[in-house]
Amino acid sequence: MNEKTAWERLQIIRDKDRPTVNDYIPLIFDEFYEMHGDRHFGDDAAIMGGIGRLEGMPVTIIAEVKGRNLDENKKTNFAMPHPEGYRKALRLAKQAEKFHRPVICFIDTPGAFCGIGAEERGQGEAIAENLLEFMRLKTPVVSVVLGEGGSGGALALGVCDRLGMLENAIYSVISPRGAASILWKDAGKEHEACDMLKITAEDLVNFGVAEAIIEEPNGNAKNDLDKIAENIKEFLSDTLIENCKKDIDVLLEERYTKFRKIGDFIEP
Repeated sequence: MNEKTAWERLQIIRDKDRPTVNDYIPLIFDEFYEMHGDRHFGDDAAIMGGIGRLEGMPVTIIAEVKGRNLDENKKTNFAMPHPEGYRKALRLAKQAEKFHRPVICFIDTPGAFCGIGAEERGQGEAIAENLLEFMRLKTPVVSVVLGEGGSGGALALGVCDRLGMLENAIYSVISPRGAASILWKDAGKEHEACDMLKITAEDLVNFGVAEAIIEEPNGNAKNDLDKIAENIKEFLSDTLIENCKKDIDVLLEERYTKFRKIGDFIEP
């Protein structure tokens, strides 16, 4: 049982030495061929996509990319995707559906980019279309939260049959800083917001949003990259073996039900 607070986990996943998807892909997949562009505007380095093999099985990989230094973060816009990134993701997901490949998504973003250009090119529409299309995508979809799972920027890759979270990862409707800014008009209260939002892996499993917690050796993924990659690979393999056996109509109904039952509410 991980006894770290949400705030402590946030510091861990924001550590510049924490592994990123670029570290995991060579260890998890036998091959990976990256593909670029959304066929509408351009390419977005904040979302990487392509075709790989997981223990011999052809899969489509879609991943949000964090950098390990300033140059890498500038290239990937600090893992905050533009609309063309989400449209690239959807293009590759539709291609996977056509060729009967499962889709694997890696989530690691503080949120979608909210700049003027992104809004002008339809940021909200791009995210909304991903939510709609991934819900009815006729192929298995599995997602893993590697670090930050922030707001709609994360959910655009989070509509899946099964969601796994690394032990210290967080998944939230809004960033803690954003919540503090709205609730108290004070971004400095990020610490308090972080612990109030219920965003840890244990919280999300209890809410039924996530299905699995992937162990981080020695309490932090950066301490044993090979082992954490092995744990992620085991989760992905087990999930895809199970879901690929299901009739697609059953899989789609289960995916729909998974999201319909999320949330606590009281009817008068």
